[in-house]
Amino acid sequence: MNRNEVTELVIAQKLRKQLTWPQLAEAIGMSKEWTTAALLGQMTLTAEQAATIGALLELPAEAVEQLQVVPYKGSLPSAVPTDPLIYRFYELVNVYGTTFKALIHEEFGDGIMSAIDFSMDLQREPDPKGDRVRIVMSGKFLPYKSY
Repeated sequence: MNRNEVTELVIAQKLRKQLTWPQLAEAIGMSKEWTTAALLGQMTLTAEQAATIGALLELPAEAVEQLQVVPYKGSLPSAVPTDPLIYRFYELVNVYGTTFKALIHEEFGDGIMSAIDFSMDLQREPDPKGDRVRIVMSGKFLPYKSY
């Protein structure tokens, strides 16, 4: 069983058991954002976390083992995503990427925002004109070093 097969099994069992990402996150004591990324194959679970998820989703031992293996990161199958929701994030970076870069460099200097030392919070924001998606991302600033 490879990691992609485990991800497909996790999704199928989550649906079959009628569980939500926040419920799975609560079971392992992590955020819904991190847990979702982990169960979609982008993070590594500890043995205890994997065992808990395995029991909740009735996963075979091989799947529980795979949840503990460091994954190949990057979940998009193509350079330009075709899924409409994911494409909008691609579009957002295409339109605002240079703005993010300019403002971060002006504020912090020459460096990057870490996606490793990172957290995210995604919430529904009620709005009379139609609910909005609110995403707050926080990544450690890593300056480029001179040597």
